[in-house]
Amino acid sequence: MSTTYPTATDDERETAIEAAARAVQQGGLVILPTDTVYGVGADAFDHAAVQSLLDAKGRGREMPPPVLVSAVTTLEALASGVPAYVEALTEEFWPGPLTLVCTQQPSLTWDLGETRGTVAVRMPDHEVALALLERTGPLAVSSANLTGQPAATDAAAAETMLGDRVDVVLDGGTSPQGEASTILDVRGAVPRVLRLGALSVEAINAVLEPLGAAIPDAETPAEAE
Repeated sequence: MSTTYPTATDDERETAIEAAARAVQQGGLVILPTDTVYGVGADAFDHAAVQSLLDAKGRGREMPPPVLVSAVTTLEALASGVPAYVEALTEEFWPGPLTLVCTQQPSLTWDLGETRGTVAVRMPDHEVALALLERTGPLAVSSANLTGQPAATDAAAAETMLGDRVDVVLDGGTSPQGEASTILDVRGAVPRVLRLGALSVEAINAVLEPLGAAIPDAETPAEAE
């Protein structure tokens, strides 16, 4: 059974982050607020914890979770062969609602599922999430909902669906965006939209066009789930 922690004051936030970080270090699951929707997270390098995350959501290994980080520089440690235009995207949109699918560093010893050599990375724009990530390092984080259900945008909804499967719930109020992140596959000379979410293609192309890497108009990305 989970314990819910408020984060409205500095003291509350410190107590909450400490409890969540301890749960992660012990292989547990935590529900955390982000700028898009609430997420359920686990230590990205703990194989059993990541599997517990997938089990909690009712997902198979064919749907590996993204990884959240607290700094842009961490992308270099997790991904290899990153195109030059990615730096412009992270400068403009991180922290924020943009997930980047990259080729993962071959030296990584984690097991996120059937990633086919890729890793999806995002830096969330939420002070509670970033504070937790600074304590724990990269977290495997998926939207806090049962598979097939809408993603939770507040702690109560997340706890209703997953409260009996996690250890700690961080209550950071209502998610500012309320919509999942946009996902780009950035393994090629031009990005490919895997999911259209809170960040529009128009905003992305405003950054990419001067670099000759704009997303083609003909592409019709799927809507966020």
